[in-house]
This record gives sequence, C-alpha cells and structure tokens, in this order.
Amino acid sequence: MSSMEAAMNHGRKPSAWKKIQRHWQLYIVISLPLLYLFIFKYIPMTGIVIAFKDYNVVQGMWGSPWAGFKYFNQFFDSPNFWLYIKNTLGISLYGLIVGFPAPIILALALNEIRTGFFKKSVQMVTYAPYFISTVVMVSIIIVNLTPNVGMVSRFFALLGVADTNFMGNPALFKSIYVLSDVWQMTGYGAIIYIAALAGVNPELYESAKVDGASRFQKILRIDLPSILPVAVIMLILNLGNIMKLGFEKIYLMQNPLNLNSSEVISTYVYKVGLLGSNFSFSTAIGLFNSIVNLMLLILVNYIARKLTENSLW
Repeated sequence: MSSMEAAMNHGRKPSAWKKIQRHWQLYIVISLPLLYLFIFKYIPMTGIVIAFKDYNVVQGMWGSPWAGFKYFNQFFDSPNFWLYIKNTLGISLYGLIVGFPAPIILALALNEIRTGFFKKSVQMVTYAPYFISTVVMVSIIIVNLTPNVGMVSRFFALLGVADTNFMGNPALFKSIYVLSDVWQMTGYGAIIYIAALAGVNPELYESAKVDGASRFQKILRIDLPSILPVAVIMLILNLGNIMKLGFEKIYLMQNPLNLNSSEVISTYVYKVGLLGSNFSFSTAIGLFNSIVNLMLLILVNYIARKLTENSLW
C-alpha cells in the first residue's frame, strides 16, 4: 500500500508552495523588481482619482469633492484642443515614418560590412550620440542653428542663402526635432536588429551564394524575414506610445515664435499642472493621453497578429 501511495505521489505535480521552497533564491531575486513596480508604478496609479475631483491640497486626494468629468469636458472644449492633438500626432507620426526604418537600414548595412575595424568604428560613431543628455543635445541644436554664428547658418551663407532663424520658424520645428532625434537614436535602435541578424543561420547565406543571389536579394529574402518579428514588436510598441511624446526636448526647444508647432500635450500638462497648479485638469489630460495610447496599443497588436502572426500577446 505504501509503495502504491509513493508511486502516486511521485506522479503528482508538486504544489506551488513546494516549488517556492525549492527555488526560493530565484523568487527573492524576482521580488525586488516586482516590489519596485508595485511601489513606484501601481500605487501611484491611485492618483488618477484627482482627475475626477476638485483637488484641494488642504483637503487631500480623498477629501476633495467630486467633479465628475468636468475637467475632461474643459479640455475637450478648449479652443486649442485640436492644435495640441495635431502637433502631438504630427510630430509622433513624422518621427515614426522617418525614424523607424533608420535603425533597420543601418543594421542591414552594418551586417554587409566584412571589415571588423570599420564596422566597429561605424557602430561606435552612430551609437555615441545616444549618451548625450537632452539638455546638451538641445544646446547643440540651438547653437548650430543660431543666425549669423551657427555652423548651419554659415554653411548656407557660403551658398548665398540669406540667414534664417530656424528655431523661430514654426514650419521647420517638426523637421528639426525629428531629424535630430533620428541622429541621436538610430545607432542605439540598430542594436536589437544587429542582434537579430547575428542569429541568422550562416548556411542560408551559403545556399544563396551558391544559387547566385545578389546582396540585395540576400537582404530581401534572408535578412528582412529574419528581423520581421522583431520589427513588428518594435512597431507595436512605438505606435502604442504615439501620444507619449517626450517632454524635455520639446520643452527646451520651445520659444514664443514656434509655439504654434511645438506645443504638445505633455508640455501643456506641465504648464497647466505644475506652473498653473491646476492638478485636476492636468491629471485629466494625462489620463486621456494614457487611455488613447492603450487603445492604440491594443488595436495595433490585434492588426499585427492578424497580418503577420507576430504580436505582444
């Protein structure tokens, strides 16, 4: 009887508590990042209740009276509502169209380079701008685009073009922001695609070489299909954050002359919430922004799963 029970216990799956006891070291390691997420990410989410209240610092978050959707309606009825949406989407989509293919192109080009020293040099030069802080980056942009003294202005002067106040021209703001972002982030973004290309079976290249395939055909038939799953995941993540435009760089690049093109939701929230001390209004705008991002993420993930069978979930 005991041998039968032992056999049954041997075939039975261990309980969750037994698994925790067996691998307690791993659970301790995992508990630290989970604790960080819970304290700094999930607990602060309770603050979204401010968006539905007439928040008062003295009464506190829970003691302030309810306001319903008052601040959401106030934002939607704002005369500049569509301007902020247009600027946010315009810069984000522009950056996605120009910036998303750039790391892929760089990774494909570096994958074709056979000289080790030259390949590493290009990687270092393209990767280095990522470590430049936002403040320094904006300072470089402003100094180089300053009329009369900037490097770009002097270059155009040599070509006989009159001095242009690039940072004061609203029509040029989006291009300056996106192109400088591409220069700074392309090398860093290419790393994940280079890693994906490193996992391609070398026998595929040998077979393509035997069949007489050109370099372009190898890229088209081997490299691109190999990095497609990674590219789809990165595209989903980028589209899911399309309304979450970086605050620091845009705010530092703003001036009274380009405000019509540079004022986005994140900078407006900062000015209204912190500078204007209207915490309920700014929280409502931030919550609206997050909900739109979540809906876009779910929609894009669904479309990607149907079209490519690659998705986040």
